[in-house]
Amino acid sequence: MHSTSDEKSSEAVIAKPSDAQIREEELDGQAEILISWTSPTDPHNPHNWPSHRKWTITLLVSFGSLVTLMSGSVLAPAIPVMSKDLRITASEAQLALSIFVLAFSVGPIVLAPLSEIYGRRPIWLYGGIWYLIWNTVCGFADNKTLIIVGRLFAGLGAAGEYSVCQPILSDVWNPEERGKAYAISTFLPLLGPALGPIIGGVVTDKLGWPWLFFVISIFDGMLIIYALTMFHESYGPKILSQKAKAMNKRGDQEYTTEHDRAAPTISQQLSMGLTRPARLLATQPILQLMSLYLAYNFGILYIVLSTFATLWTERYHQPVSVSGLHYLALVIGYTIAAQVGGKVTDRVWAHLQKKAKAHAVPEYRVPLMIPGAVLLPIGLFWYGWAAEARIMWIVPDIGIMVFGCGIILGTQAMQAYVLDSCPRYTASAVAGAQLPRGFAAFAFPIFAPKMYSTLGYGWGNSLLAFTFMAIGLPAPLLLWKFGARLRARGKPQW
Repeated sequence: MHSTSDEKSSEAVIAKPSDAQIREEELDGQAEILISWTSPTDPHNPHNWPSHRKWTITLLVSFGSLVTLMSGSVLAPAIPVMSKDLRITASEAQLALSIFVLAFSVGPIVLAPLSEIYGRRPIWLYGGIWYLIWNTVCGFADNKTLIIVGRLFAGLGAAGEYSVCQPILSDVWNPEERGKAYAISTFLPLLGPALGPIIGGVVTDKLGWPWLFFVISIFDGMLIIYALTMFHESYGPKILSQKAKAMNKRGDQEYTTEHDRAAPTISQQLSMGLTRPARLLATQPILQLMSLYLAYNFGILYIVLSTFATLWTERYHQPVSVSGLHYLALVIGYTIAAQVGGKVTDRVWAHLQKKAKAHAVPEYRVPLMIPGAVLLPIGLFWYGWAAEARIMWIVPDIGIMVFGCGIILGTQAMQAYVLDSCPRYTASAVAGAQLPRGFAAFAFPIFAPKMYSTLGYGWGNSLLAFTFMAIGLPAPLLLWKFGARLRARGKPQW
């Protein structure tokens, strides 16, 4: 069954029981009519939505992820000022910064499978509203308890917005169309951690640290208001389930869907759904390999994000407001990779499918991982040794730009592979793959200062690059050669 459509206006058109897509079956002695899409071109199936509607929801959820991910790093430049105002230690202030990332990482394990029960729209909207409330509370915090608790709950709400972003793309875009959408949905969210310190430095300097939270809440509030009218439900099984329930109220026949028959009661749905991300991660070898790759990718990224400003203030003796501007080098790298990657991945996918003259497979996403796996360590070597030698500021910035290109290309291709590998339960698969990634993003920055103080920027970044080469360079080759075999070895998806 295809995924997706609108909770309000996009209802599946149900044909007569004689239609091939609707069949009558005996279930426990009672006749049930099983409904599905009326045809492959059913306009109510989100895969067949008009392009403008697909791009509207793609951009909406991508900007929502940008805003929430920005919250993870926007506080960094304000830590000294906030510590003084709230009379807290540097470690307590760091906890307020990092606990958001921890909550943001754990939240999808619950929220993603809930989107496969209740739909994408309510999870995104209620998560966004919850985030908006607690993020605003942080702006009024006058003690360490409130700021830490506020950041914890804000992170859980932000996870609701982020956890359904990638699955929605799988809901609405056909495989041959996904390259550009994946590029946007990877590029915009990853801009958040890079733009956060830039905006944080300016806002803290001009308006004070509480306004960091107020400004972001204003942006998120605008997105939520827009989503109330423009965000249509996109999860196909949920749309069909709603239609079946509506028809059951109107007639004397019993209508159901494949999705509802798999777990007919709410308790069964919750029991199966809430454990699905962990079960997928535990039983799908392909997901384990990809989660390891993504975890190390994001661990390195957050080491760079958390220490980059310190490089400019301590080694180059630049003011805080100027140090934040160097994150623009990362933004430029992201932008270049997103523009190139989105176009190339669709062309490569189409070329490989045409060449094979067969049904497309997730391995067609692998070629884009190769330049990402090469550029990332090159950028780390370049940045690390340029910083170690205190070469002119533009040289380490170029290294960071190359690093940013590698991060985007590798992450974009790997996330696309995850979605293509688990088409039925994309949200749970993404949540399972993101859990190790989130813990790495939370834990890696903790040892970064000690690593750089012991090894310096040159050998410190070289250590990261060599380790990545041991993981990242073989990964595309393993997926290309053994990906289909690894997917076949995975236990059936629940």
